[in-house]
Amino acid sequence: MANAARPNHIRIEPVTGALGAMVEGVDLAQPLDRDTFSDIKTAFQDHLVVFFRDQVLTPEQHLALARQFGELHIHPTTASKPGYPEILEVIKEANEKENWGDGWHSDLPFLASPPAGSFLLAREVPPFGGDTQFANMYIAYEALSDEMKRIVDPLKCLHLQNPIGYRPGKNRSMRFLEAEPTEAIHPLVRIHPVTGKKALFPARKGLGRIQSMKAAESEAILDFVRVHAENSDFACRFRWEKNSLAFWDNHATQHRVTADYFFDYRGYEPHRRHMDRVTIA
Repeated sequence: MANAARPNHIRIEPVTGALGAMVEGVDLAQPLDRDTFSDIKTAFQDHLVVFFRDQVLTPEQHLALARQFGELHIHPTTASKPGYPEILEVIKEANEKENWGDGWHSDLPFLASPPAGSFLLAREVPPFGGDTQFANMYIAYEALSDEMKRIVDPLKCLHLQNPIGYRPGKNRSMRFLEAEPTEAIHPLVRIHPVTGKKALFPARKGLGRIQSMKAAESEAILDFVRVHAENSDFACRFRWEKNSLAFWDNHATQHRVTADYFFDYRGYEPHRRHMDRVTIA
């Protein structure tokens, strides 16, 4: 809802019709009063991802902000920021050629209970590119025909532990932990634990076969669902600046970083990108 705040309070402006809202007039470094917390929470529920500019936060303030919205979650497969186990550093050094998180996904689907959301804070960003795209999985589901809904509603899929896009030698700045392989079975159409609404639950990586189907049958359905969910009509795109912050609903969206800021075919110098992420369970 545009201008959804009270007079002399924060302003909330939608980014697209699909999802996303820019929130202005709040200093996230300070504890949120009851009204401000309520406005941000409502915007988060209505728009699924909310964006903030010019938020100069220490690691302690970043953690304190997230704690106001839920219990903090520690990433099970990737090393944390030194001294801050609940902060995941998402870094691409200038000499690295690929991103961590460059395929459409929601976070940690291989856990039995994937986390509720994340607060991603830009510490260092390239002068161009490196945007993050978000997509609304509520409307992706609603856009299906009734017959396709009937097909996908009962299906369950195996999600395998697979750090997004990871392979040995890639993203050397991302430190992966030794951990037992983890997997979980989830519906292809999940029910949001708070709203009770249906949302598609696709993934580009780590998504195994649909249960009780042959491989070819499973792949045909999953290919359709993935392509459908990535329709730009369901999405928004956020241009990062230093000290920008995004807070998204992990149960109702998927997201990806845009890998468009380290190609040298036009003579551009490569750039470093450093984000800090705090996740709530």
